[in-house]
Amino acid sequence: MNQKIIILLLSSLVCISCSSKKPTLNSEVKKTNSSDYFQSISLERLQTNLTVIASDEMEGRNTGTEGQKKAGRYIIDFYKKNGVGFPKGASNYYQSIPASYLNAKYNENLKDSENIWAFIEGSEKPEEIVVVSAHYDHVGVKAGEVYNGADDDGSGTVAIMEIAAAFQKAKNEGQGPKRSILILHVTGEEHGLHGSRFYSENPLFPLANTVADINIDMIGRRDKFHEDTNNYVYLIGSDYLSSDLFTICEEVNKKYDLLTLDYKYNDKKDPNRFYYRSDHYNFAKNGIPSVFLFNGTHEDYHKATDEVTKIEFDALTKRTQYAFAIAWEIANRKDKLIVDKTDGR
Repeated sequence: MNQKIIILLLSSLVCISCSSKKPTLNSEVKKTNSSDYFQSISLERLQTNLTVIASDEMEGRNTGTEGQKKAGRYIIDFYKKNGVGFPKGASNYYQSIPASYLNAKYNENLKDSENIWAFIEGSEKPEEIVVVSAHYDHVGVKAGEVYNGADDDGSGTVAIMEIAAAFQKAKNEGQGPKRSILILHVTGEEHGLHGSRFYSENPLFPLANTVADINIDMIGRRDKFHEDTNNYVYLIGSDYLSSDLFTICEEVNKKYDLLTLDYKYNDKKDPNRFYYRSDHYNFAKNGIPSVFLFNGTHEDYHKATDEVTKIEFDALTKRTQYAFAIAWEIANRKDKLIVDKTDGR
């Protein structure tokens, strides 16, 4: 056969083969950036939810009180409306904690209370769990004044509600996390980290399968060291157990140009001892890489004046987006976080 004819026939076959392949549409390209979903985190919804959570109606959300239980029902209603379910293996959104446990250490006459959990199951490694935590209790009513705890920790409470909704949105659009996300609202923090300690002693999922804890406690204000800007967040503990976690926190922030990361309180010798004073510690002491996001204390810390009107919602939104971006990266990376240090125990 003529060589030119052979070449023409081969060219035709190649063209037919190419044209038979289905074209790739932009809508079919899998989204991989957390920015595709953290933009759904809504300042307006944060404000709406915090206005309820930190209202006088919730009576300061003291552990085991009707005010705290009312706040809990509001949180659960939010999850139901946004299609976020409770974890597999649980019968509802509550992890019940008896009064006997809550009073065992300090005998403060606390009533039965509950952790609240929500869950987004992972698509590829569902047995590996990324915890995103915040405490939803505060200190109640003192001398007739309601201590609403808008920043402490109403801000963290509504932040993890938004993070859950963003992950659920991704899942609904076929872009859900590879690892599972456990959203954990813990009780009894103000009385001694009781709720997170109870979970760590009675985990729904094995602690060996718990990849990390991202804990949020007070992210709606600024402190005296940042009077000129609220575009910062304190990071505590990110480098204590895992070099991977530290790197992720740094690189995610640089990637999206979000905040100034302040490590002022990351020194374990700091006299404030913040590392030991919030719920991440009950994960870290069990060898689970943990990071604590914090805005520092301010003049209204643990006072009746910690009100919604003083929350800086632009800062709250940006810090919530940052926490989501950290969780997204941990949940979707190829390898589980390496635990290569022992400083956090």
